[in-house]
Amino acid sequence: MSKIILMLLFTALSLTLFIPITFASEAESQFQGTDVKMLHAEHVFDTNVTIGGLLNFGKSKYGERRIIPITGGKFKGPEIEGEVLPGGADWQLTGPEGDVELYERYTLKTNDAVLIQVTNRVLMHMSNDGKTPPYNRSVIDFKAPSESKDAGSK
Repeated sequence: MSKIILMLLFTALSLTLFIPITFASEAESQFQGTDVKMLHAEHVFDTNVTIGGLLNFGKSKYGERRIIPITGGKFKGPEIEGEVLPGGADWQLTGPEGDVELYERYTLKTNDAVLIQVTNRVLMHMSNDGKTPPYNRSVIDFKAPSESKDAGSK
């Protein structure tokens, strides 16, 4: 069971982040007379974190609750690099049907000392039939000071 928990945390935190999203050119967005917005992604950075011991709260009427402390780590991309500060955590809830909800909150500190708050909400739905691929959704929110480098430019 703990291998699955660590795998979920690793998957959620070590995802290669692709942001920000930009819209395609006008020529690409014409589809049968309808204006269709095409999304494009840009690689920003990869993250590797270190974690502390699992805190298992046990089962409740909503499922099994766990917390995994985030104790540090590093992140690096083409234009940004720094460390993952200790003090964050991955809050997990595995529902009775096997769906997993993750709520991660941690802080990045860039090499030029800018602090970035990261909040990540993840939903993982595993099919019971063994044929349907799993459904995963992640919504990541970054908050950085408005005076930081390139803030609001992308």
